[in-house]
Amino acid sequence: MSYFDILKIASTGLSAQRIRINVISSNLANANTTRTEDGTPYQKREVIFRTILDGELRGGVRVEKVVRDEKPPILKYEPGHPDANEEGYVAYPNINPIEEMVNMLEASRSYEANVTVLNTAKQLALKALEIGRA
Repeated sequence: MSYFDILKIASTGLSAQRIRINVISSNLANANTTRTEDGTPYQKREVIFRTILDGELRGGVRVEKVVRDEKPPILKYEPGHPDANEEGYVAYPNINPIEEMVNMLEASRSYEANVTVLNTAKQLALKALEIGRA
């Protein structure tokens, strides 16, 4: 494994976690969206990762796809709401803000770990150059 492979692997982790944080942010922002463009409540999205084991990159991770969660919406009785059905129930997205915050924290920590790998690899390269000068 070359020095540049370490940088490439860490950069794939940074990219994947950035996408994950964006999806989680979208879930949190739309936790109370009862009507989207197609008239249905917002559906939670999740990121599916895939490891890279062959090809030019011999390691790392990439986002394979972003999928919609198929859990049914949460029904709340609010007869005065403009999106209430004939029985007075409003369909809210099945998003738990606490769970989303935990996922966001985990993604953030993973992002930070990849930044640490990049900085450590950079410091190792600089030290190796200093050895070569002496």
